[in-house]
Amino acid sequence: MTVTRTLWLTTVGIAAIASGASAAAQNGATAQPAPVSTAASRTTVYQAAYFAQFAPRTALDIVQHVPGFQLDLGAGQNGADVRGFAGTAGNVVINGARPSTKSESLDTTLQRIPAQGVVRVELGSGDLYGSDYAGKSQVLNIVLSVAGGYDANVTVGAVRRYPGYVQKNLSGNALFRKGPSSVSISAGTGFNKQFEEGTDTLTDAATGEGVEFRRKHNVYANKNPSLAGAYALERGADDAYRVNFRWQPSRFDLFQRNIVTPSDAPQHEDNLFQHYRDPVVELGGDVTRPLAGGAIKFVGLATRRKRHDFDQYLQRDDLIANGAQTVGGFEQLIDARRNETIGRVSWTRSNLLGVSFEAGAETAFNTLDDHTTLSAIDENGVRVPIDLPIADATVKEKRGEVYINLGKALSSHLRVDGGVNYEYSNLKVRGDATADRTLKFLKPNITFDWKPGGGWHTQLSVKRTVAQLDFYDFISFGELSTNRVNGGNANLEPQRTWEFRATVEHPLLGDGLFKLDLGHDLVSMLQDRVLICDLDHPGDPSFCFDAPGNLGTGKRYFASLTLDAPLGKLWKGLRAKLTGTLQRTRVQDPVDGRQRNWSGFFPNWQWDLTVRRDAGAFSYGFEAFDNQHFTFFRTDEFDTSFNGAPGWNAFVEYRPGANTSLTLSADHTFGKRNRLLFFPNRAQPDEVINEYRERDQHISVGLTLKQSFGGGGAAKK
Repeated sequence: MTVTRTLWLTTVGIAAIASGASAAAQNGATAQPAPVSTAASRTTVYQAAYFAQFAPRTALDIVQHVPGFQLDLGAGQNGADVRGFAGTAGNVVINGARPSTKSESLDTTLQRIPAQGVVRVELGSGDLYGSDYAGKSQVLNIVLSVAGGYDANVTVGAVRRYPGYVQKNLSGNALFRKGPSSVSISAGTGFNKQFEEGTDTLTDAATGEGVEFRRKHNVYANKNPSLAGAYALERGADDAYRVNFRWQPSRFDLFQRNIVTPSDAPQHEDNLFQHYRDPVVELGGDVTRPLAGGAIKFVGLATRRKRHDFDQYLQRDDLIANGAQTVGGFEQLIDARRNETIGRVSWTRSNLLGVSFEAGAETAFNTLDDHTTLSAIDENGVRVPIDLPIADATVKEKRGEVYINLGKALSSHLRVDGGVNYEYSNLKVRGDATADRTLKFLKPNITFDWKPGGGWHTQLSVKRTVAQLDFYDFISFGELSTNRVNGGNANLEPQRTWEFRATVEHPLLGDGLFKLDLGHDLVSMLQDRVLICDLDHPGDPSFCFDAPGNLGTGKRYFASLTLDAPLGKLWKGLRAKLTGTLQRTRVQDPVDGRQRNWSGFFPNWQWDLTVRRDAGAFSYGFEAFDNQHFTFFRTDEFDTSFNGAPGWNAFVEYRPGANTSLTLSADHTFGKRNRLLFFPNRAQPDEVINEYRERDQHISVGLTLKQSFGGGGAAKK
């Protein structure tokens, strides 16, 4: 019998023992088992009964209440492209394996799993779960029930938005189990409509005199219904078959009413319309089989995305109420297809000549076919095309990667894991631009994991990473909402980073946690913003565009603190969690040559405080958060966003029964934005305008009903 199969049988055995505690908790028992940490398994185990006090409905609810654990969704969960399959790993696995998906975020995957089907969770170091998680100080393994039956959840919600609109949503998920087989399915309406109002104040940066004032009313409507499902046949850790799919049509619509008051012209009313149709479908799966005392795993993944984005901005000579006529505007249509296909094979063995061993190979084929049309609308309504550099192009990338990872326990307290990846890729751009390049990267990594005793746990790691290029950065397009053009850069290269990490953690007040993360990133060819000019019009600044580009060496330093504290001695059922980060980023600006922060969301500080109390059938709490301003340093503007005040949300939850919860919630954010605009650009500024924006979505109040069904596996895990 292989080591992996032995561990799987041990998991099933412990699951059967744990079911008694889980059932007792669901039947009203007040005991809440303390987490168990074992040196042999290098994990801290939380049984299902521990989470009964929080009345979780999904696996995501359980994950959010693991002491000291901070959910990492993985790179790319904000929609950005990520290099290969490993980059989206996050820090949660299910039955010891990661889901074979990239388009579905980790939190969405967890929401598909009913909490009744979770036996326990195991918190340990990343090396326990393969090379995708090497170097991560915390990875959470969700162990599911193996008993037959079904579990399901239905969620019905309504949110009152400003100015009185009630937004309704419905979602559900179900998990069916029979022997080693399971089927899960989930669906939701995914509707989000928000009303926002605010102002733009434009002044001359040199004199402070007013240039223009705008009062804006925005209506956003996201329609993101989704359907997802998965099938698994899991006879053991080295004998499993899984397949999953996801479909999401993804629609977004915006209507903006803009009352414009120039300092030297009559007041008039403009409108902005946006209609985006960006469906995505994904099919993935994996097969694991025993081989040579270990396990071989095959992973396949295909993601298909379409993009049909229409923007229109209409300018008028008066207010619509006064019979205004359209006198101009702009219009843009983006039609694109973005495809990704990934194949991967790996072989792992927990003990090969005294070391844990993993080797594998991955291949990927990525494509983008994009057609962008930008037009000006004259006073007669005629569309006049505007030439953009690289408005129509295709991008193709063929990439291959091989890797090897080794790990060994040097003592009962110290472990070392290391490996190396070699990557080869060929990239071709065709259409309005032609660019070919071949890239080769060697990416080593090493991690030291040390438990000196007394509850202390430390980890040191060094690894080299390579970022995935966003193929849309090769394409030029307009932003009608901000009245600017983003140039495309067909010669863009991925940035390379040496990541240095150190983590120290220790239990706090029982089952709480103190955790300190320190890090340094040394980046070569940092991707930021550069000025690109049309070579056919040398010296003409009107043919120069702000675009993505590589700057040179960038540095980042950060320290993150997590304090997760049970405060039951102050007030029974009280718990607080504080996370805070200080960071500093530096790179040389390509225009003025000065050192500055990186562009994007890299605030010098940010914090988040969550306080919650569970008292019998009731739970209540709040969250407050804030961050320092952050800036996009474009070559023609400084675009800075900041909060008008700390954001917050609060809730009160009532549970009339073991399977029902009713939650009343409220939230509010107040955003501000300051744009310093340079005409034509920062290199040759003839005029500088300051644009100050305020946006308020007002307080939203929601009511959510969650109902659980089934529980066929609760009594026998």
